[in-house]
Amino acid sequence: MRWLPLLYVAALLALEPLTPVQWPVSFALIAVPLVAAFAYGPVGVAAATLFAIALEGVLAGTPCCAGRSVGYLWDRHYVASYICTALVGALGTVLAAHRIRRERTLADVRFVAEIAQRVLLRPVPHRIGHLQLESLYLSAAAQAQIGGDLFEAVPTGYGVRLLIGDVRGKGLLAVETAATLLGAFREAAYEEPDLPSLATRLETSMLRRAERLGGDETGERFVTAVFAEIPADGGLVYLVNCGHPPPLCLRAGQVRELDSGRSAPPLNLGMLVQDPYHVDVYPFWPGDQLLLYTDGVTETRDASGTFYPLLERVRSWGVLPPKELLARLHDDLLAYSPRGLQDDTAALAVCLLPREPSAPAPTTTSAE
Repeated sequence: MRWLPLLYVAALLALEPLTPVQWPVSFALIAVPLVAAFAYGPVGVAAATLFAIALEGVLAGTPCCAGRSVGYLWDRHYVASYICTALVGALGTVLAAHRIRRERTLADVRFVAEIAQRVLLRPVPHRIGHLQLESLYLSAAAQAQIGGDLFEAVPTGYGVRLLIGDVRGKGLLAVETAATLLGAFREAAYEEPDLPSLATRLETSMLRRAERLGGDETGERFVTAVFAEIPADGGLVYLVNCGHPPPLCLRAGQVRELDSGRSAPPLNLGMLVQDPYHVDVYPFWPGDQLLLYTDGVTETRDASGTFYPLLERVRSWGVLPPKELLARLHDDLLAYSPRGLQDDTAALAVCLLPREPSAPAPTTTSAE
């Protein structure tokens, strides 16, 4: 963009000798200040305006331009062109100043969004004990970095506890709900003895928040979520699914959904059934990976409206470590949806690393 004014002037100078005198291209120099306003500040636009007026005068006063035998430096048409260029330059200067203010405001908003994301949706640790973790978050809103999708990983005395969730709705209300849920999870994950108790406590937090908000849609402010617990020594993974897409288990190139068909209602809707939280237990051995994701992944559509085939795509990629797996998922989602993502997207990949063999005890030999 910074070279655009020069390229524009160069194109006009190349066309000027080729045009008849009745249609001098030099009049198009009036637009130079506006072209400069796209890339330069007020001082730069003012300088471009003076340059354009001077160049107009040079072209008007040069007899050889456009086949003229005499110059027209002070011809009334050219004087009108000088005045119009000055007026356009004044408008361009104001436009450039306004653009810079908007850019600074946008930069401040992005900075605040980045800070808010670090506080609300901080990246998970890359390593917790024998677990390797990676996270992915993509916001569908333009220029936004946070939304209604959430994830967290907390090391506790019961093992590493994981959460991934999706708040119904969008906007500030969804962000506030996600903040409430994450805050409650980060506190309760250390205290509750099992996943059903943890889910019940978060259900209570969501109910209290919905009651404080009030309104006619209290019962519709819900969150789908998956809670997972992996003991320190591995071997098993415990899951409680609250109306969320089932996680995937990747083992030796095989991929399957961890879905027992006994999903509980979303959080804030647990009052609809009695004893809603059922724990599903699956084997989880060294080298296995757990992929948790939100419906923004599976509801991504291509140009024909077909949903993203997550299971088939992951199977076709073979064995990938968590970082490469989420990087491939990120690139594939953007390539699959030419119109861009229509919903927030989050994913959490967890791999149980093989235990390193303990070093053999040093041997000693007696001196003869």
